[in-house]
Amino acid sequence: MIRDVNMTKKIVNIEDPSLTLTERQHNEKFKARTVDLSGLLPAQKLGYRVVHVDPGYRAWPFHSHRVNEEMFFILEGQGLVRIGEESFSITKGDVICAPAGGTEHAHQILNNSDNTLSYLCISTMEAPDVMEYPDSGKFGVFVGTAPGGPSEERTFSFFGRESSAVSYWDDE
Repeated sequence: MIRDVNMTKKIVNIEDPSLTLTERQHNEKFKARTVDLSGLLPAQKLGYRVVHVDPGYRAWPFHSHRVNEEMFFILEGQGLVRIGEESFSITKGDVICAPAGGTEHAHQILNNSDNTLSYLCISTMEAPDVMEYPDSGKFGVFVGTAPGGPSEERTFSFFGRESSAVSYWDDE
């Protein structure tokens, strides 16, 4: 889906103090402060977000996308990235590729240091998308807008587990 954005600004400085910082937290594992740059730029096929993760936290669950590709550029700090069944140390200047695919491309960035970890996330913004979450055995489907896109444009979203699947002809 191509977003209709009537903005002329083509450059945003991520150090601009007027940028809106959104904080989100879920239990003792997930906490992040994010700056959504996509709504400020006229990009139509890529999403941009700066993410700040405090020590001991991660921003999102371990997941993969069946449609969208993501790239992460470490701006500050150090941490760990899980990719598939492996983990790698990451530090300022590292570029991480998370191509679309199954659980072999699942990824998660964790701040296992004593300082804030900051990174730029760039993703394709294709909808629909299917996400898989290997740690919890669930999946999610977004239609109408990609993950990270405006939720008010989302026409359908569902999270479930394959174990609760029914057949195509169930109850027909």
